[in-house]
Formats: sequence, C-alpha cells, structure tokens
Amino acid sequence: MADPAADPSSPASPGLPRVRAGGRVGQVDATLVPRFAGPATFATLPRIDEVSDVDVAVVGVPFDAGVSYRPGARFGPSHVRESSRLLRPHNPAVDVDPFAGQQVVDAGDLAVNPFDIEEAIAAIEAGARHLLERSERLVTIGGDHTIALPLLRAMHAKHGPVAVVHFDAHLDTWDTYFGAAYTHGTPFRRASEEGLLDRSGCLHVGTRGPLYSRQDLVDDADLGFQIVPSVEIDDLGARGVVERIQARVGERPVYVSVDIDVLDPAFAPGTGTPEAGGMTSRELLAVLRAFGGLNLVGADVVEVSPAYDHAQVTGIAASHVTYELLSALAPRSAT
Repeated sequence: MADPAADPSSPASPGLPRVRAGGRVGQVDATLVPRFAGPATFATLPRIDEVSDVDVAVVGVPFDAGVSYRPGARFGPSHVRESSRLLRPHNPAVDVDPFAGQQVVDAGDLAVNPFDIEEAIAAIEAGARHLLERSERLVTIGGDHTIALPLLRAMHAKHGPVAVVHFDAHLDTWDTYFGAAYTHGTPFRRASEEGLLDRSGCLHVGTRGPLYSRQDLVDDADLGFQIVPSVEIDDLGARGVVERIQARVGERPVYVSVDIDVLDPAFAPGTGTPEAGGMTSRELLAVLRAFGGLNLVGADVVEVSPAYDHAQVTGIAASHVTYELLSALAPRSAT
C-alpha cells in the first residue's frame, strides 16, 4: 500500500509528523507533537479520507434516543476520542503494535436522526454497510446500546450469523419498554429473533443487579445466551472467564459488544444505568486481551455518558477497551 504520509502533499500529513510502520499511516508522533495539540481523532489516528486502504475503521454513533434512564451517551464518541490521546503505538500486554500490522482509521461519526429511532436504526445499518465495503472490520463507539442491533444487521450481511459476547451489567434481551420494540434494553432480543445471532455461541459477561422476574433468565436462555454473572467473576478470575468464553465461542465469527456499565461505577461512573458490584477495569481489559485468539469480526463500546463522568475516568476506561479490541484485531505476525 502506498504510504500517503510519505508524501508531504498528501492530506495524511498536513504538517504533522506521524508514526509509520509496515506501510501504514499511524498516530501523530507524540514525541514531536504534544498530545493535547493533535487531531481530535481516536488515538490521533488518520481520518478515513487520509489513506487509500483501510483494514479497521473506528466510527462513532452519537445516538441516545433509546435510553430508559439517564441520557447523554450521544456525547460518548467525542468524549472517548478526547480520552484516547495518551494511547501509544505498542501494546506490551499482548506484544502487539495495533496500528502497524493493520491500517486503522477514524471514520468520524454517523449522523443519525435523534428523534426517530427506527429511522436512526436504518441509517446506522446503512452507514455500517457502507463502511464495511471499504474496511474489513468496524469498531464502533456509541451512543446507547440500541445501536448494536443495526450493527449486527450489517455484520450478518457480511458474515452470516455471529456469536455475540456481550459485556454488560444488564441482559438487554427484554421485549419492550413502554411498548417500544427498539430501545437500549432490547437489541439482543431483536437480533436473536431476526436470526442475526448464532444461538449456540452467545454469552453475557458481568451481568448483575435486580431483574423484573426469574422469567427474564428463562427468556434470555431461549434467545441463545449463556451467562457469566458478575458474582462468579471473583471465583473464576479473568482466566476462568476467558475459558468460558473460548468454550462457548469456539471457531465461530464473534462480535463483541461492551456496555461500559459492565464496570463497577467506581471505574465507570459516566454511564446511564450504573449498577454496583461490577468488574474492575483491569479484569475487563485482561479478558478482552484473549480475543486475539478468536475469530473477532467487529465490536462496539457503548453507553459512555460524559455528563456523569469525573476526570475522564469512564472515557479513559472506554478508550483502553477500544484499544484492546483493536489490538485483538491486529495480525499476530505484526509483532
């Protein structure tokens, strides 16, 4: 692939030196440009219009019309991007350079209708399908969890039924809120009903807190999900959780959906429906590092609501979650 940053006239090098490796255009070089002065893209990566070929696109979906409690996740993509400025090119935990072995770009935000949920869902699906025509994989920053449904529709169009590993305090397989079929609490029920999921390979991790009734768990199992609840994580440890995931997913194409409220509010206060007793940031990141050995085809990180955040605690956690997912997508041979 031609390296646009090697050409001073290229839009990929508007006066800012970038890290380049393996023919890929990487981050703005933080040894030469202060981190607070770089572009407002995820991890200061190039925009999608600044490169010719794309392997992974990071895209924002600033939408939160599907929330049932505290709003504000529409501002999540920009908050996570701003919180990602300290991310560096080498990930020592997995010995991977996520931006060297694959061309990662920031594809900006999908602009969707904030007043009409069904129109927004259609626009998100169309936008994701369009990006997947150019990029092999998508990592999406939300936005509320409603966006997982159109993203899974786009993934299904490319990969067929996918196994979903869903990190969340909540099941998100409820049928309706206030008679609405599409909300942030219903995406995985709709996805299962539509045949988007491989029901033999889906799993929730980190669920906790009160339910409406025992029937919630019965319905969830019927939709194809097993559960690793938060109360078991102390006994299992990160390695035990990984073993459960690997046994459930196997060789299937897998889509990872991370609701940041899977973390305890101590580690992610900036979210719409916090629940006590969640995972630590260290536990979540350790589990996500195992996805480098699975057939990961896409991911989302959702429900960051910056109005409730403090000192970018939630934004930083979400940016590191995104970084680990990008590292999991990177070719192991790149190291």
